[in-house]
Amino acid sequence: MTAAAEGRSPQPRRLPPWVRAGWRVGSSIVVTLLGLLGLTFFIGRMLPIDPVIAIVGEQAEQSTYDMVYKQLGLDRPLYVQFGYFIRDMMSGNFGQALFTGNRVIDDLRRVFPATIELATFAICIGVFVGVPVGMLAAVYRGRAIDHVARMVGLIGYSSPTFWLGLMGLVIFYAALGWVGGPGRLDVYFIDVVDLVTGSVLIDSAIAGEWDVFRNAFSHIVLPGSILGFASMAYISRMTRSFMLEQLGQEYVIAARVKGLSKWRVIWRHAFRNILVQLITVIALAYAFLLEGAVLTETVFAWPGFGRYLTAGLLAGDMNAVLACTLIIGLIFVGLNLLSDLLYRLLDPRTR
Repeated sequence: MTAAAEGRSPQPRRLPPWVRAGWRVGSSIVVTLLGLLGLTFFIGRMLPIDPVIAIVGEQAEQSTYDMVYKQLGLDRPLYVQFGYFIRDMMSGNFGQALFTGNRVIDDLRRVFPATIELATFAICIGVFVGVPVGMLAAVYRGRAIDHVARMVGLIGYSSPTFWLGLMGLVIFYAALGWVGGPGRLDVYFIDVVDLVTGSVLIDSAIAGEWDVFRNAFSHIVLPGSILGFASMAYISRMTRSFMLEQLGQEYVIAARVKGLSKWRVIWRHAFRNILVQLITVIALAYAFLLEGAVLTETVFAWPGFGRYLTAGLLAGDMNAVLACTLIIGLIFVGLNLLSDLLYRLLDPRTR
């Protein structure tokens, strides 16, 4: 070994690729969530809503007001308040909700499963109806089925959700009696089944309480279908666009020339090539359903996440609002990571 080789300083050991990728992903998630929380916190503090008044009332004495003001830590600088919130959040403490009197984490455990159940019901309708409709519209472009699909999609995009909900209640509940009314269950079915998973449909089926299951299904079918109609319009439109692009590719023409049947080319080749794009569309649609079902939950008195967030905003309860903001950020980040993982499983070119 030469002297130059002996005197050469050792090269720093490079971390494995999966470690570097995990570090980049983890740091980007932390920065994104901190930015989201910080923006929400400082905007919330500038709103003309006084959380102290929401607790003590407008007729409270000034001494009572000042005492509660200090107890909430509002006398400290904003950056100190935000720092205390981040510290408590890291230990799983989101504080107490001012408008319910409960711990925020307990409220979220109560309301979030209801939204998951509603959003999952809706996305199933959106996927299992929207994808076939979009594919048929692309295959039969310019024909009657394409025009009908595009018209239905336009209605789903442009119709106000709250109006559809009210009309649905008037027609299918009040007039025809085909579905259940507002809420998740009728009064005499409440607390019949212990909620283990948080889903009334799943828990009632596990317990064998089929009367409760049928009642819960009658309550969820209308709000779930209205939300599913909106997501179906979006998914079918994007499926049609993706499929039209693939059907114009040369490999489709070559496969047809080789004698493959029309639908085999569509399902085995064209559909597989749009599957990765569809995953992103479906993941985003599901994320928006989880955090954007406020109007539907309000119209149907659905005790979910959207109503809870709205009540927190109206009450100026920053503990509840910031906790909900964190949940929303985690939903979008988590679904994006899940989409990336599915990319690698479905498309070998991305590995």
